[in-house]
Amino acid sequence: MQPNDVWLVVPLYNEAKVIGDVVRTARTRFPKIVCVDDGSTDQSAERADEAGAVVVRHPVNLGQGAALQTGLAYALTDPDMRYCVTYDADGQHQLADVEDMLERIREGDVRVMFGSRFLDDRTQAAGLKKLVLRMAVAYTNLTTGTRLTDAHNGLRVLERGVVARLDITQNRMAHASEIVAQIGAMRIDGEPVAYAEAPVHILYTDYSKAKGQSLWNAVNILAELIWR
Repeated sequence: MQPNDVWLVVPLYNEAKVIGDVVRTARTRFPKIVCVDDGSTDQSAERADEAGAVVVRHPVNLGQGAALQTGLAYALTDPDMRYCVTYDADGQHQLADVEDMLERIREGDVRVMFGSRFLDDRTQAAGLKKLVLRMAVAYTNLTTGTRLTDAHNGLRVLERGVVARLDITQNRMAHASEIVAQIGAMRIDGEPVAYAEAPVHILYTDYSKAKGQSLWNAVNILAELIWR
């Protein structure tokens, strides 16, 4: 049975080659998907629409953080939404991981699930890139008071109360640390927001590397964290 209380929120920028397949595959398990077309100059929005996603458009490119904020705001308009999943458009996330994270969060003792590439050995990242990402997560933990192993993984599951309180203002790479910082400081009914991590498999393909999963992108993440 497909869950009616879950929305996949997909930032979308110039992914016309793959987004149709990504949406069609995801909708076999999660029928509610909103793609936020962030000023694409190709046919990304049309391909996502044809595949069955709701498409919300930014007239100009604002950045992934802004696209996530727009998509989360859209999902909140559905009174049946209980969980949002932030999900990348390039095909690197695995639906089995989403299902595992949802099963965990439905137990009710946490409100946020973060995906981590560093809790098992399925994700094959180059050694130098892994080192830079670990430096980034160390900086994020130091400055936000959280304890994570991977703060810059785009796969997350957020409970509705958390979604309603998030206010993402960092449009570019620093948005991931901003999300962590806001969750670390958040209180719901006077209590800190409980979170946990789950091991996930990020599939780095030649396509996803070309779209921004290179070592240079990891360096940019670290630089944005320090100088934002």
